[in-house]
Amino acid sequence: MESVIAPQLSEKPRIAKDYAERSTLAELWEYRELFYFLAWRDVKVRYKQTALGVLWAVIQPFFTMLIFTVVFGQIANISSDGVPRPVFYFSALLPWIYFSSTLSAAGMSLVSNSGLLTKIYFPRIVLPATAALVPLVDFLIGSVLLAGFIAYYNLPVGWSLALWPLLIVPTVLLAFGLGAFLAALNVKYRDIKYAIPFGIQLLLFMTPIIYPSSVIPERFRWLLALNPLTGLIEAFRYALVPSYSVQWSHLAISLPVTAVIVVCSVLYFRRTEKAFADIV
Repeated sequence: MESVIAPQLSEKPRIAKDYAERSTLAELWEYRELFYFLAWRDVKVRYKQTALGVLWAVIQPFFTMLIFTVVFGQIANISSDGVPRPVFYFSALLPWIYFSSTLSAAGMSLVSNSGLLTKIYFPRIVLPATAALVPLVDFLIGSVLLAGFIAYYNLPVGWSLALWPLLIVPTVLLAFGLGAFLAALNVKYRDIKYAIPFGIQLLLFMTPIIYPSSVIPERFRWLLALNPLTGLIEAFRYALVPSYSVQWSHLAISLPVTAVIVVCSVLYFRRTEKAFADIV
């Protein structure tokens, strides 16, 4: 793959000082062809030699939703705040699966592409950014099932449904920000490789996916609100079911927290990237 990318990059040589003076967005735009190439490569590899192909984008959230509905809905009888349980779980699982898969891929993006880092120059931020873009394909395919849920449960279609595509923007930024930070750490501390799946498991239970935030005692809800995924997941549910008792204060916290995470992560990434090729 290096032989394909190298000619593209040789036309745009850069030195570390020049890169440090340029904004991340400007670099991503200038190397947009490389960004597209890596993203398209990963999409093709994602479904290469699979019998079911893109159906996996639907199978994972759908069958997870079925298990959650039976185990947590029917057996454990956890409240869904009046939302049909399949809709309650599916509307949260789609953004969660996107987030968790992006975090895993972005966190490993630098180490898994070490050959590129040591042989040619390009903005290193392209790798975690690409990892945040590719799982959007699965999210979009899975979202097609929403029409079936809306029809089957006769859910009212209103302006709230327009929130669904809008909410993916902060979700992508949050996954990218955390992924870029973990990717930079992973170059130096390979413990991150093992910490990422463990952290994702813990975060699943710290996010209102299995349960609504209303089941958490009032005095502890501020802790739940510190998780930026909380407000986003609740808003995704509200987009499908306007009667869902969403806590808008949680979303009001999620958005600025996401912005802070992205800014801090990018600054840390750019400060440490000069050493990536030496220690990867």
